[in-house]
Amino acid sequence: MLYLLDANVLITADNTYYPMDQVPEFWDWMRYQAEKGRIKIPLEVMDEVLGGRPDGLLREWVKNPEVQAALVLEEGVDAALLRRVVNDGYARDLADDEIEEIGRDPFLIAYALGGEGRCVVTTEVSKPTTKRQNRRIPDVCATLAVQCCGPFQMNRELGFRTAWKPS
Repeated sequence: MLYLLDANVLITADNTYYPMDQVPEFWDWMRYQAEKGRIKIPLEVMDEVLGGRPDGLLREWVKNPEVQAALVLEEGVDAALLRRVVNDGYARDLADDEIEEIGRDPFLIAYALGGEGRCVVTTEVSKPTTKRQNRRIPDVCATLAVQCCGPFQMNRELGFRTAWKPS
């Protein structure tokens, strides 16, 4: 399984339950999983992380060339899949401001559609009543039959423990 991370997975982990200065083993584990090809972030989504707090440890971590080399998904987006995500997952007649509001989420989902055994990981929770540009990633993934999970499920499936050791 290849887990494709939404920016909020890293941002929320650093801001809440796994601060870089308090749980550094989580970030070592993330890098290790990325080096093994189990966790990746599309470049478009990485740009969201890099646009975060300029003085933050997370931004410093992802700017490390070795971390970026391991973490960034080295693929180009399939434009037809991206259009499918927007048209079928959100709405066919979105205005420019609505597309801007969606942000980079369609890229993340399109990359998941682009290969076998891929799962989108996000902290967003389903809210099926939302429409158009306000749809949540889990709901768009469900519409398009894309696997989606939360970060704690990914952590369990990949065996994160604070006492982890490389295998």
